Amino acid sequence: MLLRFGYVSTALSLWEASPSRALTFTNWKKQDTDGRKEKLHHLTEENLINTLRALHYNIAHGIDIYRMSSSLVPLATHPEVKWDFVTPFRPLFEEIGALVKKHALRVSFHPNQFTLFTSPQDHVTDNAIIDMSYHYEMLEAMGLHKEATMNIHVGGAYGNKQGAIERFDQNFIKLQQPIRRQTTLENDDKTYTAEETLQICEKHGVPFVFDYHHHWANPGEEDFRELLPRIFATWDGTGKSPKFHLSSPKSEKLYRAHADYVEKDFAMDFIKALKDYGKSADIMIEAKAKDKAKDKAALNLVEELKKVRGFKRVKGAAIEI
Repeated sequence: MLLRFGYVSTALSLWEASPSRALTFTNWKKQDTDGRKEKLHHLTEENLINTLRALHYNIAHGIDIYRMSSSLVPLATHPEVKWDFVTPFRPLFEEIGALVKKHALRVSFHPNQFTLFTSPQDHVTDNAIIDMSYHYEMLEAMGLHKEATMNIHVGGAYGNKQGAIERFDQNFIKLQQPIRRQTTLENDDKTYTAEETLQICEKHGVPFVFDYHHHWANPGEEDFRELLPRIFATWDGTGKSPKFHLSSPKSEKLYRAHADYVEKDFAMDFIKALKDYGKSADIMIEAKAKDKAKDKAALNLVEELKKVRGFKRVKGAAIEI
């Protein structure tokens, strides 16, 4: 079996390579028409070029799993800005997609925490649809809209978890079917447990991204090992290995926060459970330090795992068991 590891958005080993350069609405308003266009175009081009830089870095270092930044296009979903961000940059979007396909990379998006479908307020659902559509439009421009995924959380409980789940059921289907097909759901560290999220995935026929750290912080009543057959089953028919998230708690007090790196001792119960299950999987490392993690955290964990008996490093960020 093969375990492949990846990271989120910014290759910190590269100089000035952020793919998330932003422009606030306040600063946008201060510009004249030409200035607004120039600023939006400049930042978007930088973000797309830095995404290409990260992909080339990943290819060179044997990292097949990568989460692209949701902030590639500044102010893309702001109701007063709304601009055509595809046409001017179609060659760059297509170059990204072609590179991903050529090297069989696995890429994804993770829309922000406000992109949810459990709110009792209609405008929150409307904004979630707009945000998911924005991500899907980027995937279409890249030619990756049938393979890359967009991962979200179920959302809040609003004092009535069952009622919130029912709203999710009603609101989620408002998304166009092609967008729903590329959506995955993840358990969170406070509200929806792995079992609860898995049930929703099974109901809607969407893959489940199991987050081990979140489960550790918010375990519910279930042993995650017993859920693995059902988790893997949600990925049947996708042509892809299941995807998991992995991080370490920052400290005993800040146990929900992500540490700079992933501690091997913390991760081993999870890794051993996958080993015992015996099927290949992809694992996204979620490390938070701005100056010493992300790509380095993924490579560092693989370096540690290769020392375990029966584990063989076969690529920069892949372990064969």
